[in-house]
Amino acid sequence: MPKNSKKVKKNPQIPNVEDQSYKSFSNYFDDLEEPSDLDNIIKSIEAGNVDDEDQDLLKIVNDTEPVSAEDVLIMPEERVPMVEDPVRQYLKEIGKIPLLKHSEEKYLAERAFHGDEAAKKKLAEANLRLVVSIAKKYTKRGLLFLDLIQEGNMGLLRAVEKFDYRKGYKFSTYATWWIRQAVTRAIADQARTIRIPVHMVETINKYKKTVRNLSQQLSRKPTDEEIAEKMEVNVEKIHEIKRISQEPISIETPIGKDEDSHLGDFIADESISSPMEAVTYRLLKEDLEEVIKDLQPRERDVVRLRFGLVDGHARTLEEVGKEFGVTRERIRQIEAKALRKLRHPSRSRKLRDYLV
Repeated sequence: MPKNSKKVKKNPQIPNVEDQSYKSFSNYFDDLEEPSDLDNIIKSIEAGNVDDEDQDLLKIVNDTEPVSAEDVLIMPEERVPMVEDPVRQYLKEIGKIPLLKHSEEKYLAERAFHGDEAAKKKLAEANLRLVVSIAKKYTKRGLLFLDLIQEGNMGLLRAVEKFDYRKGYKFSTYATWWIRQAVTRAIADQARTIRIPVHMVETINKYKKTVRNLSQQLSRKPTDEEIAEKMEVNVEKIHEIKRISQEPISIETPIGKDEDSHLGDFIADESISSPMEAVTYRLLKEDLEEVIKDLQPRERDVVRLRFGLVDGHARTLEEVGKEFGVTRERIRQIEAKALRKLRHPSRSRKLRDYLV
């Protein structure tokens, strides 16, 4: 690489059907095909059967008036991404591109269907604002607004390639599905610490939407059984979805009103004993030594070695036998005799509290 070369983060590029990247990008969607019920999905969008979250999207899809860059930036306050200069510049560029009239869209769609590259380019450029409108709904999910737009543009290009004008759909309505697929796939692949298969991401999104709708209908949190019935799956599937959809949480997450502590401060290190366990173990060891001191020296040594009272390592009968130069059977006999003595109430009562 030349010395003066630098990696520069580029703006989302206006698609160019003449670029080689455009001709080869479809590999990105090789394993993603139109759903069998796409006709119903498109009819649902056209009929306005969308939830509150998608009302402004429906407005964009059905809009026929020119939209400026400033209009594109207008969105609910909680959804406003950090608009950097490259993004604003890009929005100004696409804001200059006029939207298509229905007759123009139909003509270009027909030309694109028959392989006219110039028509494909114009059809894609005229719908770049639709990508921005959809991308803004997926901010705060782990990807930059700039990256969401870029991924959405990939979906738009796929829609241009796949659109069949003979079915009578509006192109913008058809493109909405592909743009959403591209954006949600990118989030699934890049935003999560643990990657979730794309088909499962779609199921999770459907689950969340079902929970939201049922909560509104029932005025309470729905049960797993109610969710399963609505989604037409078994309850075990709902449990699986809930388990997979859980997001990892950083141990650096601030805790407390003043956020002066972190989650990691309250997580116990299971690799070491707690102070209570350490004290209990020490007292137990002292009491054991007190109890076995009345045994015969050999009995005492056998018990210590067999139960790891010397170094924490419990020996087998054979290992202890080798250490004393006797058979394992002889060690077993010595151990049995020592344990009988230790079970005497006068000795065992001292150790009973440790068995609770």
